[in-house]
Amino acid sequence: QMPYKLKWKTDLEKGVVTINFERRGWQRANDNDSDWNIYWASVNTVKQIFNPDSGYRLNDMQILNHYPNHYELTRKDLMVKNIKRYLKEISKDKDANANIASILELVPVTYLLPADYTLFVEEFRRNPNAMWIMKPTSRSQGKGIFIINKLAQIKKWSTQSKWAQMPLKEAYVISRYIENPLLIGGKKFDLRLYILVTSYRPLRVYQYIHGFARFCNVKYTTDTDDIDNPYVHLTNVAIQKHNEEYNSKHGGKWHIRNLRLYIESVYGLEASNKLFQGIDLLIIHSLKAVQNVMINDRHCFECYGYDVLIDDNLKPWLVEVNASPSLTTTTEDDRILKLSLLRDIYNIVACNIPSVLPEVKPLVGVSIQGPCQASGGFYVLYDEIAENAVAQGKDEDDDRNRKRAGTVSGSRNDLPRMASKTEWR
Repeated sequence: QMPYKLKWKTDLEKGVVTINFERRGWQRANDNDSDWNIYWASVNTVKQIFNPDSGYRLNDMQILNHYPNHYELTRKDLMVKNIKRYLKEISKDKDANANIASILELVPVTYLLPADYTLFVEEFRRNPNAMWIMKPTSRSQGKGIFIINKLAQIKKWSTQSKWAQMPLKEAYVISRYIENPLLIGGKKFDLRLYILVTSYRPLRVYQYIHGFARFCNVKYTTDTDDIDNPYVHLTNVAIQKHNEEYNSKHGGKWHIRNLRLYIESVYGLEASNKLFQGIDLLIIHSLKAVQNVMINDRHCFECYGYDVLIDDNLKPWLVEVNASPSLTTTTEDDRILKLSLLRDIYNIVACNIPSVLPEVKPLVGVSIQGPCQASGGFYVLYDEIAENAVAQGKDEDDDRNRKRAGTVSGSRNDLPRMASKTEWR
């Protein structure tokens, strides 16, 4: 049998994507060629591939980077709907995780407009001095976002308004604005974390060690005069890079390792560990919230960009999950990080498959054989089969396994933060 050369394809002409494929010696497929093995595709292309009318059938030698209905997690309104339903379900479970109280607030109080307008008005009147943030459900990079503190500002979203009756109107979510974010140097920031999922059933989750904090350029204030100032309130790099204070050397970014050291030095090791374990739980439970609605297509994997906000009580909040985290590079550190990210994703989903195979072998399922293994910058955040095995052992010998559940893999020198109890190498 003739040797088989792996073919790649992408519709995103980003250097970090193409360079990684080329370095592996894989061959680029033509734009109209359906004979490809790994496709780094936009969400629109994936939608077309999985459209039943397209007549497209993926074979065992093809994998691509989005699940068919990834939007159950990555569209703001659906994410909130799924998380609310999930939290309602597990709150009824008497045998649920002991940490349930700490995760019952994964996201701030949120409503869909115009559908939930009446419910929102009731909540607004209970807290008339609160600030709320409006976001279009399907846009990214801070587009279309604004903050309100008066009902009059959103009258047109009323279900009775003519605007609300219009077909194909753009839906918004409105969330209670976290007015007390943790500040560093007086500035607001959030976290961008990269989470790789190679299977939903069973759930297999990896976290990338090179997450970072994204800072606003202007000092934080809740003054109404600055309510419309995006440089105070919105951490998106796509917005902040237009501010005159923007630093193009570091891009307003801070490695999560440095953030952890800062929090440890100011608040102590115990508080820092509790915060980062809370972030782990937030990620895991958000994925469990969509586990049963996600189409677990074996040809798919996904690297999500999680945006997490920390308040001044060191409580993490899930802001949103991005299906296509930006691969644009704004600094040299950024370029190195994203090149490494793509390299390490391929090392897991293609498991170091060489550029030329002596024979045609399936790629599907390669990344879900055996227990999850740390690879490159990814460590195992959650391996459902391993977790269930531990839980089963706990039932059989509770004392022995309580000790096991308290152990942590890895060392502080290996990772920018300690792994939570949910990490099993």
